[in-house]
Amino acid sequence: MRSRMYLVLAAIAAMPATLSAQANSCTNNTTQDACQKAVDLFQYMAPQLGTVIAGGNATLGQGGTLGGFALFPFPHPKFTIGLRMNALYGSVPDVESSEATPFPGAAQSSVIPTKNQVIPAPAMDVAIGLFKGLPLGLTNVGGIDLLLSAMYIPEFDKSNVSLELPDGGLKIGYGARVGLLQESLVMPGVSLTWLKRDLPKANLSGTTAVGGLEADLSVNDLEVNTTAWRAVASKSLVLFGIALGAGQDTYKSSANVVGRSGIANGTASVEQTLKRTNYFADLSMNLMVLKIIGEVGMVQGGVVDTFNQWDGKQPDDKRMYGSVGARFSF
Repeated sequence: MRSRMYLVLAAIAAMPATLSAQANSCTNNTTQDACQKAVDLFQYMAPQLGTVIAGGNATLGQGGTLGGFALFPFPHPKFTIGLRMNALYGSVPDVESSEATPFPGAAQSSVIPTKNQVIPAPAMDVAIGLFKGLPLGLTNVGGIDLLLSAMYIPEFDKSNVSLELPDGGLKIGYGARVGLLQESLVMPGVSLTWLKRDLPKANLSGTTAVGGLEADLSVNDLEVNTTAWRAVASKSLVLFGIALGAGQDTYKSSANVVGRSGIANGTASVEQTLKRTNYFADLSMNLMVLKIIGEVGMVQGGVVDTFNQWDGKQPDDKRMYGSVGARFSF
């Protein structure tokens, strides 16, 4: 039971949420080690969870803008609706190891082993064509699309761990795509996109054992903001289509970590801001109004410092990810 709390915190990576922290010091020497290990576990997971939330292409398989309004069968803005599953080839701290066990008293730096773990996150994406752009030869330039995304986190209360979402579990993301070239029969689609996803505010708490004494660990007012910009080019080749892109992700988060043992408390206000470079490639199969898309990508860059150390992948190492999804166009 002493490490169940940490195990569940690592397992939260399988949900559409990002838990992160900066390597701040906890304040009370009586519970400092437990508090610091909790802080560093969030610190380790933060870049991975940010990546799986941001993904690669803002709209899978799409490079240019949608082309504004359509006239058939009635005047309406062109739009797409897509469902995707992002998955990161990540790693999580081995919280069952003796190195991860917190001790009563001051923080002690440990070398914590890690295990490979696939971390998934589902999402829904919507793109709406607002402006076709200005004609230029065989294409249009300056088109504009509105981008929306939705992610949902359920509350839970199980095995001495609870997750509360005071503002609800649904959060809507938003952004825009500006067309540099609209795709045509002979021209590729090229665009710049910017997308912001804010995760629901969360309160996470659980009970474990530290040195034979029952202890509580809490992460209160956890807030995560992610922004991502992309440069993307795509071309449809009748039955198949390809897209290539690159850009930068920014992950920002904050929370209040509290460790309690008996009557003593250890607290830390934690924050992190991390920027990472993102590269990806999409391959799609065109089936009339439906596209089936696969994506593979990689993120790298940024520096993450923690008090505890890691035997295996480091928190700021490069990571590979992938996505599969379906997109309907109207």
